[in-house]
Amino acid sequence: MTDSSDGLVRDHPGPRKDLVEHSSPFLPPGSVIRQAFIYQSAPSFALFVITYLTGLTMFWIKYRCVAVTPDTIYVLESSKLSGGAKPVRLIGTIPRNTRLGPVSGRWGQMPLLGERAWVHKRFHDQIEAADHEAGFTR
Repeated sequence: MTDSSDGLVRDHPGPRKDLVEHSSPFLPPGSVIRQAFIYQSAPSFALFVITYLTGLTMFWIKYRCVAVTPDTIYVLESSKLSGGAKPVRLIGTIPRNTRLGPVSGRWGQMPLLGERAWVHKRFHDQIEAADHEAGFTR
């Protein structure tokens, strides 16, 4: 549970089980995934919107899965057809003391590994929980 900026106490659900299962093989043995989320990256927001609405520009979109452990943030490249849910390789790590959020809106935006990442609202609680565990408050 965390205290939010509006004074309410909120529960942070655990990461999606499928993201944990699919990400684990790319992490060091024994890693415990505390949070996980998917993001999409594109050269411009317009391509992102076109892909979201029609799927026509999907080949320009990058799909990533992020797995947060107590020690490290892992960024994994994912297959396009899985929409980010099935990682295929580790592409980078970020120090655990890195603040990921805050994010807001239907598609929150943040920088990760030099990319502009758009994270759907359904994963914002994972980012908030990761930041809270790292000692950041809103």
